[in-house]
Amino acid sequence: MARLTAAPVVAQTPTRGNAARVLRLVHEDGPITRAEITRRTGLNRSTTLTLVGELVERGLVHEDVPATGGTTGGTGGTTSGATAGVGRPSPVVRAVAEVVAVAVTVEVDAVTVALVGLDGSVRDRAVASSRSAPTAAQAVETIAGLLDELVAGDAAPARIAGIGVAVPGTVRVEDGVVRSAPHLGWHDEPIARPLAERTGLPVRATNDANSGAWAERLYGSGRGVDDLIYLNGGASGIGGGVISAARPLSGADGYAGELGHTFVAANGVRCHCGAVGCLETEASRDALVAAAGVAPDDPSALAAVLAQRRPEVERVVDRQVTALATALRNAIHTVNPEVVVLGGFLGVLLEHVGDRIEVEVRAQSMAAVTERLRIAPAALGADVLLRGAAELGFRDLLRDPTAARLVPRPAPAGTTTAHTPDRSTTPTSDRDAAAEEARTP
Repeated sequence: MARLTAAPVVAQTPTRGNAARVLRLVHEDGPITRAEITRRTGLNRSTTLTLVGELVERGLVHEDVPATGGTTGGTGGTTSGATAGVGRPSPVVRAVAEVVAVAVTVEVDAVTVALVGLDGSVRDRAVASSRSAPTAAQAVETIAGLLDELVAGDAAPARIAGIGVAVPGTVRVEDGVVRSAPHLGWHDEPIARPLAERTGLPVRATNDANSGAWAERLYGSGRGVDDLIYLNGGASGIGGGVISAARPLSGADGYAGELGHTFVAANGVRCHCGAVGCLETEASRDALVAAAGVAPDDPSALAAVLAQRRPEVERVVDRQVTALATALRNAIHTVNPEVVVLGGFLGVLLEHVGDRIEVEVRAQSMAAVTERLRIAPAALGADVLLRGAAELGFRDLLRDPTAARLVPRPAPAGTTTAHTPDRSTTPTSDRDAAAEEARTP
């Protein structure tokens, strides 16, 4: 894929800041009426009209005038202030699907690339399965190749905001270097910079569970919740992400939330991290699907076998529920979340055992810490990590829609295009991105 030059960075102004507030509100909570935008931002009606008009001109949103009056709101439910006056319904503002972020997940058995629209729709996806984990260099080439396929087959030409990559490992926030992804066999492997150089697009990388936590907080089971724990169970073990006070908890270097390595069993098996009795060794997808006799990547088949309640499978379930409840007790006493969201095979396990996990957690916890606690399966299903990765790809656009460059459909790999090296292809701090994304309009 040929590199393309992006526009120079322009200093933020109050107008640009307000445009960002409006776009973020439409992106996260839309479709939403113009009247509701005015109410929620505190801007006056004329300013809202001007800002929405600018976003329409830039091809980021469009307006629909309702056929009749009444109340029209965003995805969060019915909103007030839907009419601009008696008999004059307020236009509904919607983010467009044609502006996309490239969302990437890298796993030991597959690399997935998807085009996610600014309206939240997953327009298309491509998957490259493998029998062994890819190297970082192989992953870069696979991602670029899949992206070429997607944009070549995209019926409606898309404009690309950027690429977000979710990796099952510890990712350094400053430069997108994967410090350690044991299941992939990666140690101190750069992923963001090589992919940026390969595609000519801005790239950010983050831990996969952190991306899932943010997606569930914006669009899923933790929607609107300021304090949340997310655990994802997949081919690479169990990853964790934490939202605290409406901001992603990253830690000094971006490594916070490694809840898969919470100690849960003194007599457990040795983990690849070197410790004994980690959650991800005691609650393992491989162990559960092996007992169930189903394919690792078939949650529907797993759920069907669990419903049979075969004794040999239930013994594995019992051990895993005990380990998970212990890990959650530790995390809950540390973070005091309102919601714990379980994704991947952990979500399947939760739906199988009902409120049993919550009951066991409460039995081991201080009553005050669990007063408002609820434990829920991930609402975004298989798309949770992709939706989280897409938010990274949209970061520059949402931060300043008046300055971000939207790259048209790139030429296929091997096409020669004149270009000038630009800062836009340099990976930037995921900590900065997370902090920016956590700011409410």
